[in-house]
Amino acid sequence: MNLQTSSLELPLRYRTPECWAEQVLRHPLALLNDHAYLEKKAASNALELMNRWPEPVCPEGWVATLASIGRDEAAHLHSVTRLLAQRGGKLERLHKNPYAHDLRELVRKGAGACELLDRLLVSALIEARSCERFDVLSRACADLELARFYRSLWASEFGHYTAFLRLAEEIVPEREVEERWGETVEAEARIIASQPAGPRMHSGLEST
Repeated sequence: MNLQTSSLELPLRYRTPECWAEQVLRHPLALLNDHAYLEKKAASNALELMNRWPEPVCPEGWVATLASIGRDEAAHLHSVTRLLAQRGGKLERLHKNPYAHDLRELVRKGAGACELLDRLLVSALIEARSCERFDVLSRACADLELARFYRSLWASEFGHYTAFLRLAEEIVPEREVEERWGETVEAEARIIASQPAGPRMHSGLEST
């Protein structure tokens, strides 16, 4: 597959407007709290996928790639919770992520390699969307420390997005990956556009 190299070329059918960042940054602690749970889930997802390779042989680099992603996400979690604490916030016990929930509904559960393919593609799309939103936040955030932090995450999230796509190509033919990827990208655009507003990394827009 042709893997993109900039935010403008990310394979997203819905582009986040600048006003989204203005809305969510009105509640920076709530946004950081949501971000922390995003990183926590990303780390656990990578580690859970680590031992889900297709039979009979583990593809080369499978374990190392997912272990590396899990390590990166855990480091991001540490950074986010540190920023949250420094600003007087704390991690809340309860958290919901309707965006990720809706994306997981796309996974063909119980379908063997197709299920694993869908999980990898959903993971790639979450990373791509996060990549785009960190870019938008970094340009809109007046808090220079937070702006630098969001900007610093771009390259890592982009790397994770491309890594998940490469792993997908290890388990099914490239043509099948391309076809399912196109379907998943289209579905993600509808899902993100329909999300409720709020201080979340993957929220929708406030009505005007």
